[in-house]
Amino acid sequence: MRPTCTATPSIDEPHLRATRFDFAPGAETGWHVHGADYVIVAVTDCEMLLEEPGGGTRRVTVPAGTAYARKAGVEHNVVNAGAAPMTFVEVELL
Repeated sequence: MRPTCTATPSIDEPHLRATRFDFAPGAETGWHVHGADYVIVAVTDCEMLLEEPGGGTRRVTVPAGTAYARKAGVEHNVVNAGAAPMTFVEVELL
């Protein structure tokens, strides 16, 4: 059993929501499905293990200060696979 990351809401408007996620090494989000298109902005270097439906996994490194976007419907569990704490901000386009 892994520890759960900390999710801190910072903006909650009808058209967008922003949440900061802080992970200790080995912490996870828990399985979830994204109900809206979203953008992730890395605050720290993020070494992620993405667990995907069907048992698949992949490792992704997102350097601090960079971003990526995904469409609604993504299902996964995000795990901090690094040795240091990691933080990113998720912006959902509602």
